[in-house]
Amino acid sequence: MSNKPIYVLLADDDASDRMNFKEALEEGKIKTTVVSVNDGVELMDYLMKEDTQLPTLLFLDLNMPRKNGLECLIEIRKSEKLKEMVVAIYSTSSSEKDIEHTFNSGANVYIQKPNNFTKLKAVLCEIVMYVNLYRDPPFNLANFLLKI
Repeated sequence: MSNKPIYVLLADDDASDRMNFKEALEEGKIKTTVVSVNDGVELMDYLMKEDTQLPTLLFLDLNMPRKNGLECLIEIRKSEKLKEMVVAIYSTSSSEKDIEHTFNSGANVYIQKPNNFTKLKAVLCEIVMYVNLYRDPPFNLANFLLKI
């Protein structure tokens, strides 16, 4: 297990959701560095820059303006540079259709946004803990993250 902070990227158009997300991870026991973007276009521009450090874990909201999360996920999985990135769908939607589409498009996990801060902190800490445990060789993240 590495002592380096886990680099987390959040793509979410809701400012209060971004703030709650960052606060929840800051209160967690695992050291993280959190960067956020406001929508799918900004996300893909950020990820495709040559000098961008890719995140250990991307939390991707589905319902964003300009380019939604599913469109971003599909683009990420088609990209040689990005296709191995761990992607957690992070959405208010509980639609079976959304869950199925994101699973079939290559998401590693689907998280319905919790409705209170305590649950949010617990869910985020659990996901980050698993990534932290399995990010060093010889482990393969794709084999250890829950797919719903």
